[in-house]
Amino acid sequence: MARTMAKILLVLAFIYALVVALMWAFQERLLYLPNAGREHIATPAERGLAWEEVTLTTEDGVALNAWWIPAPEPRANLLFFHGNAGNISHRLESIAQFHRLGLSVFIVDYRGYGHSEGRPSEAGTALDARAAWHWLRDEAESETDEIILFGRSLGAAVAAELAASLEGQQTTPAAVILESPFRSVPDLAQQLYPFLPARWLARINYPVETYVARISVPLLVIHSRDDKIIPFTEGEAVYRAAQEPKQLLEIYGGHNTGFRDSEPAYSEGIDAFLRAYNNGEHT
Repeated sequence: MARTMAKILLVLAFIYALVVALMWAFQERLLYLPNAGREHIATPAERGLAWEEVTLTTEDGVALNAWWIPAPEPRANLLFFHGNAGNISHRLESIAQFHRLGLSVFIVDYRGYGHSEGRPSEAGTALDARAAWHWLRDEAESETDEIILFGRSLGAAVAAELAASLEGQQTTPAAVILESPFRSVPDLAQQLYPFLPARWLARINYPVETYVARISVPLLVIHSRDDKIIPFTEGEAVYRAAQEPKQLLEIYGGHNTGFRDSEPAYSEGIDAFLRAYNNGEHT
């Protein structure tokens, strides 16, 4: 009996060790999901929006695909960083929402996503974000006090990293909006996989809490209490870590549907935030 039990424990230990090893080796494939849809399913024209396809080149020579959707009389220009699955064409509903708010939108596919070249990585998304920032500032001739950084889910980490990297420079965004952010990949992984030493296995970091503590421009954090993928407590922690001026907009609905489920409160909350920083109420 003891020998049988020892064999069972040995098998279970082997399986656990195998799971740990696979988690360590394939964590990029768990976080980055570009193959959830590489082909474009539609264009902004199908929403009645004027648009331009743009090709960016990053500092390390990777060609990225992006869309520029200008508003007729924009109140600001929104640099949009999307989540970890699909491509820019899956964000048309959000683009239309922002367009109704009077925002021109520049949205980019990270390396390895959609029609962009390369393979995604933490360092790579940072370079991708910088390329998008430089295009919007230099090619579209946007004044930096007209640029708002927006990121959803993984994109919130990308937007926060870019905003933090611009602190102390002559060019910083006017404001930052982070929707469904997480504190860091190790912290989130530990919540999602409590039976594994996920925090210690993580080779990808995206320390959003650290980033927001460095951001001095107005910040809006948006999160849903119904979010089952990135818990609301993650967004609260990011909000607490941030400097003033900051706002927290609580919405409802799923991780991938909250922006739609919470209308009109979602758009009204963003509109109020934009009006507040434009009118100097945050200062």
